[in-house]
Amino acid sequence: MDNLRLCESDYRFMSVVWDNEPVASGKLVELCADRLGWKKSTTYTTLKKLCEKGYAQNENTVVTSLIPRESVQKDSSEHFVRNTFEGSLPKFLVTFLGGKTLSEEESEELKRLIDEHKEK
Repeated sequence: MDNLRLCESDYRFMSVVWDNEPVASGKLVELCADRLGWKKSTTYTTLKKLCEKGYAQNENTVVTSLIPRESVQKDSSEHFVRNTFEGSLPKFLVTFLGGKTLSEEESEELKRLIDEHKEK
């Protein structure tokens, strides 16, 4: 699947699936009502659409994901940085931080992540 980006409502729905899978479709309706304020018909319409797109499956009324959350997050974040910040991660970070300060722990974690991903 080339484009793993989801609109916000589909991502929120898939988050309910990811957080609870495997989940009975009836329970999924309850969870979507509680978390998203959705009606039964909205849940089933969205489930059908995302099954058709290959994100989820509903077998014997048990819903599971077919695409991991991390894959969707990676694709969406790469698309965002590429289209909004000309592909520049440093430009994104400068804008994102925008005057915020980092704790010592956050700073060390970012340094560790950068070191892990440096080109060799």
